[in-house]
This record gives sequence, structure tokens and C-alpha cells, in this order.
Amino acid sequence: MLSLSDPGYPDNLRVVDNRPPLLFVAGGLSPDDRRAVAVIGTRQPSEHGRTLAHQTARSLALAGYTVISGLAAGIDAEAHRAVLQLRDEGGGERASTARTLAVLGTGLDRVYPAEHATLQAQIAQAGALVSQFWPDAPPTQSSFPARNALMSGLSLGSVIVEASERSGTRIQARHALAQGRRVVVMEPALGIDWARELVAQGGAVAARDPADVLDAFKL
Repeated sequence: MLSLSDPGYPDNLRVVDNRPPLLFVAGGLSPDDRRAVAVIGTRQPSEHGRTLAHQTARSLALAGYTVISGLAAGIDAEAHRAVLQLRDEGGGERASTARTLAVLGTGLDRVYPAEHATLQAQIAQAGALVSQFWPDAPPTQSSFPARNALMSGLSLGSVIVEASERSGTRIQARHALAQGRRVVVMEPALGIDWARELVAQGGAVAARDPADVLDAFKL
């Protein structure tokens, strides 16, 4: 358990207004996690969106970024698995030490969705599980929007790979902009009105591929 006064409380989160006073962590946070990017999207992605999420998370990890996502089905799980696969392959220090953080909408003692029990355990070994809820807290209607705010606060910015009209990614984009964090919208998400409007209004930048995403976070 980390309180706001604890030196281990994440630096990125410490400076946002809606930071939670307590965090629960399984695994371990690292000072290097201040260089983190969230890769998020729909629970029901297209095959192209799934591939793009995998490639983007892998590219970010190889560039030295910690990849954050929300352990949900679809895009989130694909982003986490890309980092885990990279670690398993090895191929250099950066690959073998790649990190991913899962931000939960439940307490750490819960697994949601249930089929991600193995994935959740693997992430705890390859980075950390992070929650603002007491360990036995179940999923609720309000816990997942709160998770999106926390995920945004932990990261330098959020990459929306693919989304739906009614999506937690929209909540996260709103929080990211309020927190002064970058929002990147990839091409599969640009078919959605709200995502396209974010880019048109200058609140977000568009990206076609992982190289564009990396360029966005070099600014």
C-alpha cells in the first residue's frame, strides 16, 4: 500500500488533481515507470486493431516506455501480452526488461474478467498490478471510470487504438486532456465521431502506425 506521502508513490500521478490518496500494488513499481504510455481500446477489436495494439505496445516497450493498460478483454489484453511476449523472446536488455502495468477496476484480490487470471499473475511478475480500491473490492459501475482516470494519471499520455461510441477510452481521453497529458488516436478509432472530433479540435493527434505513436511522445 502506498500513500501520497510515500516516496514510492508514482511521480506522474502525484502531480494530478484527482490522484487517489492510496494505491495498492502487486509486483513492483519502478522510477522508470514515469516514462509510461497507456495503450487502450475496445473490448471487441477488429483483427487489424488487435494487431496494431500488439505492434504499438511492442514498439513502445522496445523504445524504453512502460506500457500501461487496463487488463480488459480486447485491446488492453493484447497490449499487455505484447510486452510479456517481448520479455519471453529476450533479444537484448531492453526486451528482457520490458515492463507493463495493469490498472484494475477491482481490488487486487479479484480477477476481472475471470479468464485473465493467468495474465494478471504474469503482469505482476513483469511489472505491477495497480488499484485504488481495497483488495477485496468487486467491480462496480463507477470503478471502471475511476480506473481510467488513474490509468491516465500514471502515464505520459494515452494511445487509443480502436474504440466504440460508448467507451471507457472516451472517459480516459477526457481525463488525459484535463491532466495535460497527450492523447493519440490511431486510424481504427478515427471512424468514431468523438475520436475524430478530438483530433479535428486539436485536442489529440492522429497516428497511422507505431512509428507515428513514438514520434508523438518525442515532442
